Amino acid sequence: MGWNLLLDSEPHPGSVNMAVDQALLDDAGRTGLAFLRLYRWDPPCLSFGRNEPALARYDRAEIERRGLAVVRRPTGGRAVWHQQELTYAVAAPITAFGALGETYLAIHERLAAALRSLGVPAAVAPAAPAPGLAAGACFAASVGGEIVGNGRKIVGSAQVREGNAFLQHGSILLDGSQDVIRAVTRGPAAPAGEITLRALTGRRITFAEVADAIVAHWTPAPVPAAGPAPDGFQFADPRWTWRR
Repeated sequence: MGWNLLLDSEPHPGSVNMAVDQALLDDAGRTGLAFLRLYRWDPPCLSFGRNEPALARYDRAEIERRGLAVVRRPTGGRAVWHQQELTYAVAAPITAFGALGETYLAIHERLAAALRSLGVPAAVAPAAPAPGLAAGACFAASVGGEIVGNGRKIVGSAQVREGNAFLQHGSILLDGSQDVIRAVTRGPAAPAGEITLRALTGRRITFAEVADAIVAHWTPAPVPAAGPAPDGFQFADPRWTWRR
């Protein structure tokens, strides 16, 4: 299967990023094409999983008081603060990798190999029961098959399947922290479970370095493609973001 590469040179708001990922999922289902997209966020953004009970878990008034951008993803999983990171998205026919668990593992093995080439002690976590939506934010706990370094989570991923195609996207933490999520959580927040590439290596690893490494370790090698430019209307609508 050939892979189409979309490497966004400029960051985008959360609603646009999610709309592009959804459009890639739609394209994969309609055309049978496969996409690898690498991108960033501006402004920094808090994202919720598709079915996450955000109204109960997070303080909307405090989020708005802080002026935080917020979006709800088309995929599942739990909240992520997107700032100093590289986000990847893979949209392809389900036949590209197989079952849901097989897909997670295949993609994470490629990403972990790319990170190791940069000197990051990245490993795929052994199989373990998923913590569920009640476990707090995405980086509070690792799931079997996710990417960890020194026992802590480096990459947080989520997936959705629609018809004959899937979308998996996730955050690779370059630097910073998920402290914003803990600050807007109602009640006691789960302890920090994340670790960044900078903390693991003691040096600043750039978006471009990680992007180049991922492309180099993707097989077969992707070729540049022109991506869709949707307006992001659904994902900019508070009725979608705060629907639960």
